[in-house]
Amino acid sequence: MSPQNLVVIGASLAGLRAAEAARKAGFSGTITMVGAEHHLPYDRPPLSKAYLDGVEPKAPYFRTEEKLRDDLGVELLLGASATGLDTANKQVLLGESRLDYDALVIATGATARRLPGVAGLAGVHTLRTLDDAMAVRGALDAGARTVVVGCGFIGSEVASGARKRGLEVTVVEAQPTPLARAVGDEMGRVCAKLHHRHGTDLRCGVGVERIEGEGRVERVVLSDGTAIDADLVVVGIGAEPNTEWLAGSGLALDDGVVCDEYLCAGDGIYAAGDVARWHNPLFDRAMRLEHWTSAAEQAAVAARNAVHPAEAKPYRTVPYFWSDWYDSRIQFVGIPAAEEVRIVEGDPARDRRVVALYREGDRLVGALTINGQNVIMKFRGLIMKGASWADAVAFAEQRRAVAASA
Repeated sequence: MSPQNLVVIGASLAGLRAAEAARKAGFSGTITMVGAEHHLPYDRPPLSKAYLDGVEPKAPYFRTEEKLRDDLGVELLLGASATGLDTANKQVLLGESRLDYDALVIATGATARRLPGVAGLAGVHTLRTLDDAMAVRGALDAGARTVVVGCGFIGSEVASGARKRGLEVTVVEAQPTPLARAVGDEMGRVCAKLHHRHGTDLRCGVGVERIEGEGRVERVVLSDGTAIDADLVVVGIGAEPNTEWLAGSGLALDDGVVCDEYLCAGDGIYAAGDVARWHNPLFDRAMRLEHWTSAAEQAAVAARNAVHPAEAKPYRTVPYFWSDWYDSRIQFVGIPAAEEVRIVEGDPARDRRVVALYREGDRLVGALTINGQNVIMKFRGLIMKGASWADAVAFAEQRRAVAASA
């Protein structure tokens, strides 16, 4: 019997795309979307990009409440947190109440990690939600002396936004090389040069000992004993998938909801977005991705598989993400785990445009570009097709030769 009652937990990009995909796939049953925030589904990338750059913010909502209800026929339960899952009776627990489902898409996302010992200290923020972004923007508007903890993409975008306003900003990174997990050591060092070029004080290989202040942050004390005066501290040290509510549900949990290649986690249960750890058949390994593109893609596949399980299709993808720093765009496709990284275009010490390829065995598995918007998706296509390393390098050399002769 086909499902007639789809419940989506998470009023996020993934949650919205799941509802849209279910309707597009011909699902005519009920769709209920549960969201812990009181906000309608909204777009997160602008929160750490244009929203902080001093540009007048626009409402980042994807759809109005009327369009969600009237066009998609979605029943919204906002400001309601899922507290448990009863898989035997196919019910989601919402505090004291229960919500029945035939098919379930889990899209609860992730929560930003926080520093210990700063609870109740004003001026210390993470940047994950719309409310977070409003608080950080307000502090930057007021000219806050800014310290960013963590030189990942979110932290670097905050630093970029502060510098565009002419504010002094210090970025503290505990690891010796920024972004090593995301893009590898070599290209992490290349990306770090963007901070130096734009006057950001980047300090690597040093941690935060404590954050001091009387009711409000006043300074950040580092592990090397130095202290930095600050009015605003933004913590960007990663995120944890929101799976606490699934404890005792019987679902496999391991840095996310464990799914197969169809994004299935159990009987009628699928997951998508930051919370999903699934087997990507393209690379034959488990992955959990915290990227806009994968959240949208996964949710569509998960929803179609949930409402038409007999026609389920695997989700295979080449991961893709982008980040805007200062006047540059960094884009990455594939995976950073590589035996060789080769810069095939540009000199990082001199040029604004850089292209690097990542090799695993005799296969192209990744590519990073700085200001290479016209080529990055071509490399994504090559990786999807299983292109050899030799073919990828030859392609890059051909493009470079054409550009040089133009």
